[in-house]
Amino acid sequence: MTWRSASFIGDPDKGALARGLYRSMGYNDENFKKPFIAIVNTWNDICPGQYNLKRIASYVRAGIEENGGTPCEFGTIGGCDGIAQGHDGMHYILPSREIIAASIEIMVQAHMLDGMVLLGSCDKIVPGILMAAARLNLPAIVVNGGPMYPGHHNGKDIDVNETAVYAGKYRSGQCSREEFETVERAACPTPGSCQMIGTANTMSCLAEGLGMSLTGSAMIPTVDKKRMDVARQSGRRIVDMVKEGLRPRDIITRKSIENAVRLGMAIGGSTNLIMHILAIAHEAKVPFTIDDYEKLSRTTPQIARLMTASQYDMVDFYEAGAVPAVMHEILPLLHGDALTVTGKTMEENLKDARILRPEVIHPLEDPVRPDGGLAIIKGNLAPLSGVCKPAAIPVEHHTFEGPAKVYDSEEDLTQAIYDNKIEKGDIIVVRYEGPKGGPGMREMFTPLELLLGYGLAEDVFLITDGRFSGSNKGGFVGHISPEAAEGGPLAIVEDGDRIRIDIPNRRLDLLVPQEEIDRRLAHWQAPEPKIKDGYLSVYARLVTSAHYGAIIK
Repeated sequence: MTWRSASFIGDPDKGALARGLYRSMGYNDENFKKPFIAIVNTWNDICPGQYNLKRIASYVRAGIEENGGTPCEFGTIGGCDGIAQGHDGMHYILPSREIIAASIEIMVQAHMLDGMVLLGSCDKIVPGILMAAARLNLPAIVVNGGPMYPGHHNGKDIDVNETAVYAGKYRSGQCSREEFETVERAACPTPGSCQMIGTANTMSCLAEGLGMSLTGSAMIPTVDKKRMDVARQSGRRIVDMVKEGLRPRDIITRKSIENAVRLGMAIGGSTNLIMHILAIAHEAKVPFTIDDYEKLSRTTPQIARLMTASQYDMVDFYEAGAVPAVMHEILPLLHGDALTVTGKTMEENLKDARILRPEVIHPLEDPVRPDGGLAIIKGNLAPLSGVCKPAAIPVEHHTFEGPAKVYDSEEDLTQAIYDNKIEKGDIIVVRYEGPKGGPGMREMFTPLELLLGYGLAEDVFLITDGRFSGSNKGGFVGHISPEAAEGGPLAIVEDGDRIRIDIPNRRLDLLVPQEEIDRRLAHWQAPEPKIKDGYLSVYARLVTSAHYGAIIK
C-alpha cells in the first residue's frame, strides 16, 4: 500500500528537499519507506492533566517504531480550566478548542502526514483533538493521560473543587483559615485530569465511547503502569490503521455519536458534552442537533453517580469497570455494531466487560435515575435551548420559581455573594457571558462553588448564557440561547421579575406578559464588545450560538 507521505517523500526528484530536511534531524532511508505518524502532544507543565503526556509520548513513539512506522512529534496548546477560573483568563478556554483543532490541521496537512496519535486529557483539549481527527479524516487514535488520585480531608476523599467550596466557607465564617489552607494543600496529590466527572473526564470517556480510544483506556489513573501499556498499544495500532485505511469518519458516525451521548447520560457527565459533541458531529459531517440529546436523555437511565454528585471519584469508577462496564450494562440501548479504532465493533470490544463495584455502577434494572443526567430546556427565556443537569439538582427543586437578581458578568455576581446579597429562593441571572458576549462563554464555576460554601447552592438557581463546569452541583441552567449579546430574552430580564424553572416539563420562562417582553426587546441596544482586539475579538465575530456547538463559521 502507498500512503500519502510517500507521494512526495518517495519521489526521487521532488522529494529531495523534504528528505534533506528530515535527514538534518536524524531521519534515514528506512524512515522514508514507512508511514509518517504524527504524535500530537498537548504536554505542558501548566495543566496537570497534560503533565504526564511527555512520558506517554515516549511509549507511543516506541509502539509506532515497533510496528513499522516513522513517528514525528509536535506540540499544541492545552489550557487548564481550573487555573483559568475566576478571572479574565477563562475567556480564552473555550476558544482554545478551535485553535487546537486548527493547529493540528495545519501541521498535519502542511507536512502530509499519514496518521495521528492524539494526546490530550482536559476540558477543551479532548474535544479539540477529536474535532481535528474528524475534520482531517486521516487514521487517528486518542490517548489521554488519565485522572488524578483523590485528595483526603477529615477521613474523606475530596476533589479539587473543595478548594473553592472552602473559600466560600472561610469567607462566610464556617471554617478557619488553617482548615481552608489544609484543604488547598490536600486536594491534588498527583497530576492528572481532575478527580470528578467534570468535562475533562467526561470527554475522555466519550472518546472511548465514540470508539476513538482503545477499550478500557479512558479512566486508567495517571500514575498506573497500565497507562504506559495503552500508549504503546496505541502507537502500534495506528500503524495498522494507516495500512488498513481505517479513518475517523468510519468510526464517528451517527451510531457512535448516539452511543457516546448515551454513555454521557448514563454516567451523569458534564453539561459541556452537549456543545462538544455538536462540534465533533459538525466536523464529521454527521447531522446531529441539540434536540437529539433530549430524545436520547429521556430513554437512557443514569446508572453511575460520580464525584461531585457522590463520594465516588474517578479511581472508584475505574475500579468499578469504568466505560466498558457502563457500556456493557446499557448495551441493549447502544449500536453494538458501531466500528472502533480496534477494527472491531463496540459489542465485540465489550464482551468481557462487567460491573465490579455495583455501589458505583448500578445494574440497568436498578438505575440511579430512570432517565439521563442532562436535560434540554426551552421556553420564552430560552427560545432555542438551555442546558441543565437534573442529576446535580435536588429533586425537590426540579420545579422552582423566584425573583430575578440580574448581573451582567461573573465578577458582579461574585462580589454580590461576598456582600451577602444573595438570598434563598433567588433566581440569579448572569448574562453577557455567552460565546459572543463573554466573549468565550466562561464557566460560572466559581460563583456556584462559592454559593455551595455559603450554604446557598441548593436553595437558589443560577441561569446564564455562559457555561458551568461538569463538577458543579446545585440549581443551574446554562448555555441559554440566543445569548444576551445577540438580543436573546435574557438581555431584558429585570431585578424582581418572576422566573419559573420546570425541569420535568423542560421549561424556562420569564413570568412577564408577552407585550412587556416585546416592549423591552424593542428598546434593547447591544452593549459595546468587552474585548475589541486580539484573537477573542475575531472569535466573537465568527462564533455561533451554543445551540449549534459554539463552532466557528
